[in-house]
Parts: sequence; structure tokens; C-alpha cells
Amino acid sequence: MPRSRKTDSGSPGHDSFLDIVANMVGILIILVMVVGVRVKNTPVTAAIPTEPDPLQVELKQELAAEVSLRSDVLRAEAEDEALRKETVTQGRQRDVLATLAAALEHEIESKRSQLDASSQEAFDLKRQMADKRLELEELQRKRMWIETAPAEPIVVESLPTPLSRTVDGREFHCQLRGGRIVPIPLDDLMDTLKDDMRHKVYQLRDLPETTATVGPSGGFRLRYTIRRHDITPEMAMQSGRMGSFVQVERWTLIPLSSSLGESVDMALTEGSEFLRTVAKYRPEQTTVTIWTYPDSFGSFRRVKRALYEMGFATAARPLPEGVPIGGSPSGQKSSAQ
Repeated sequence: MPRSRKTDSGSPGHDSFLDIVANMVGILIILVMVVGVRVKNTPVTAAIPTEPDPLQVELKQELAAEVSLRSDVLRAEAEDEALRKETVTQGRQRDVLATLAAALEHEIESKRSQLDASSQEAFDLKRQMADKRLELEELQRKRMWIETAPAEPIVVESLPTPLSRTVDGREFHCQLRGGRIVPIPLDDLMDTLKDDMRHKVYQLRDLPETTATVGPSGGFRLRYTIRRHDITPEMAMQSGRMGSFVQVERWTLIPLSSSLGESVDMALTEGSEFLRTVAKYRPEQTTVTIWTYPDSFGSFRRVKRALYEMGFATAARPLPEGVPIGGSPSGQKSSAQ
């Protein structure tokens, strides 16, 4: 009876394969753990935007400005070169035209010299007629251009108070001369005149009149003349008085300098001495009287407009050059607008 063979169920090759797979899985697990630990311990760095360097910004701006200036310089050089070429071309054309004109003039004179006296006279008349015809055509072209050209608007400034009235209330006086305006302290000078006149009356016992000067005040002196008048019988019947009376015949302002006050531009600027002085008066009760010389007639309207905007009525007292500011009992009152 044959012997049965004993079969070995275990296979050496199969076990080796399993060992290899187990080793590889173990290695992978170890690698994953190592990578995880490294990632966990790696510091986190965030990208923080940095501010631009001011020097770099300034440098870029200067470079841009330099490029712009360079282009402007190049453009200016190109324009200058073009203008220079155009000038040369125009000069050449002018020389050519001058040469042609001289040649034609010489030819005309040559042909004229070949004519007799009567023919020369007729030739000259024709030539003059041709010149006049050219002048007439030029005038007609100018006339046509003027008639077809759009007319520029003419601005007429006007203030809404054109009617004048006699000033009976308080007056604030100014001098406008040489483009400069200065307040005149006429009220103060008149008060000083009245005080001084009391001390001068005794001089009229022996003299018919006397002259004195008061001031200075605000850059002016005031010279006045007083006179003694006898009361006539007609005046005595009306007033019931006898004897005589003293009256100021005339007064004259004497400026201490030719450059008093402020320029009109400065005077009309806010905070000027002129405007501060004007602000002391009430517009509804005061008229501003401006003694104006010929060299400042143009500035008067500017001052008048400024005063009108402040609510003041204005009276103009024009004076010829060299005539001082003055007054007398027989003088006329100011007329304000």
C-alpha cells in the first residue's frame, strides 16, 4: 500500500511578501507622522504689505517731472527751430519781392523817360489813379470787415442814484489827489478856528481884516481870514442890532505833504485807515464830499461805488490843478448823489 505524502500548508514566498508590505506601511506611517510634526512646529509668517519708501516716491515724482520738462524743452526747441526757418523763408521772400519791386520801378521809370512831357503827365496821372484805387479797395475791405465783425459789448456802469440833492446835513470831507485819498479833519479844524478867532477879534479894532493859521491836524493846516463888517441901517432895521460884526471871509486848507493818505487800491482794502475812518459815520446821516483833482478823476468812480455799497451818498467837488481846497460864506453847498 503506497505511503501518503504529507503536504506543507505554509509558503515561504507568501510570508516574505507580507513582511515587505507591512514594512512599507510602517515606513509611510512614520513619514506621515514626521511631516505632521514638522508642519505643526513650523512658525506661521504672514505677508504684510510694506509702505512705499518716501524717497522712492519722491524720486519717481522728480523723474516724472524731469521727463515732462525734457519734453517741454524739446517741444520749445522744435517750435523755435520752425520759427527760425519760417523767419528765414519770410526774409528771402521779402528780399525777392523787394528786388522785383525795384526792377519794376526801374522798368516803369525807363518807359516813362521815353515819353514826351504830355505823355509823362498822363502816365503819372494814371499811376496815381491806380495807387488811389488800391487804397480805396483796402479801405473797402477794412470797412467790410468792421461791418461783419461781431461788435464787442460796451459795458456802461451806472449807479441807481443819478439825481443830485443839496447837502444840508453832516459832511465827511476827503481829498483825492495823485491817486491817493486822505480824510480831511475839517470839523476839528473849524472848531480850532472858532477858538482861535476869539483871540484875534481885538486885532480888528484897528484893521478891517486879519489872517491866521490853525493846525496841523490830519496832515492839514487851515488858513482863514476874518473881516469886520459895519451894520447898515437896513440891516439894523431887520436885526435890531447896531455897530459891527465879525465874519470869516474865506478859509483855505494847506496840506503838509503831497503824498498824504493811502493809494486808492489800499484805501479800498478791508482794514484800511480810510475805511476805518468812514465806518465812524452813519450812512443815513452823513454825506462823503470828495475834493478831486484832475489826475484822479478816474479813481473817483471806484471810490464812489465802494461808498455806495456802504450806503453813503457821495458829493464830488472837482478842483483845477494848483487850486487849494477852500470855502467862503458866498460859496455853494455840495450836491450829493
